[in-house]
Amino acid sequence: MKNNQGKKFTFASILIIAAVMTLFITSNVFGKLSRDQNQQGKKKRITMYLAGDSTVSNYPDNMTPRTGWGQVLPAFFDGQVLIKNRAVPGRSSKSFIKEGRLAVILKQIHKGDYLFIQFGHNDEKIKDPSRYTEPSTTYKTYLKQYIDGARQNGAIPVLVTPVERRRFSPEGSAAETHGRYPAAMKELGQKEHVTVIDLTEKSRKLFQQLGPEKTKELFMWLDPGTNPNFPRGVQDNTHFQDKGAREIAKLVVEGIKEHGLGLRTYLK
Repeated sequence: MKNNQGKKFTFASILIIAAVMTLFITSNVFGKLSRDQNQQGKKKRITMYLAGDSTVSNYPDNMTPRTGWGQVLPAFFDGQVLIKNRAVPGRSSKSFIKEGRLAVILKQIHKGDYLFIQFGHNDEKIKDPSRYTEPSTTYKTYLKQYIDGARQNGAIPVLVTPVERRRFSPEGSAAETHGRYPAAMKELGQKEHVTVIDLTEKSRKLFQQLGPEKTKELFMWLDPGTNPNFPRGVQDNTHFQDKGAREIAKLVVEGIKEHGLGLRTYLK
């Protein structure tokens, strides 16, 4: 009888020990897998930097409804993409660099990140030597500094031709408003093997479809007394309202898809 009790005790002990070992192994294995998955998730997160002018930049509440397309771009991506909009109103490809703004980006950007570059509006201001660049020469020279800087840090540069202004011919055709600058950017992109999203062409097609009156809903066209931030009203054919910024951001996203950029896997 005593021998049977001893056997039962021994068998029960073995079962308890086996259960404890199973629990220990399971918690360690699955705990490690969970930690590995979290680490992989952190590695996958990327940052998208935006360098540009007022058509891209963020705006404070006291300038609502004025909105840059970069300001609304985060709404198109999941949480794995962090967008750092470094665009500043009034800057050209030249002045952005001269003010040290590109240098700040290049200190922060990492391997696998993206740098989207849209300049042209202020590069065209020939009477302002602090901003003016010549399309076939200095414009390309300054843009190349963005490309080289991104690549030296293992990041991916993307050129974005300047979004069109709202301008129509007497017959109602959407006009080209940036002269040689879009073509110069595309030439540089081809030479340097850099993706170029032709936002100039895309936006002109959109404006052509909408026509002279409908495009006012995209741009900063406000009647007097309709907005407390602009009590006297405004007729601005360069900057966008929130609706316009979202439509332009859609075109940028369209370009991301068309060019097969890795960012497309993070789109909502």
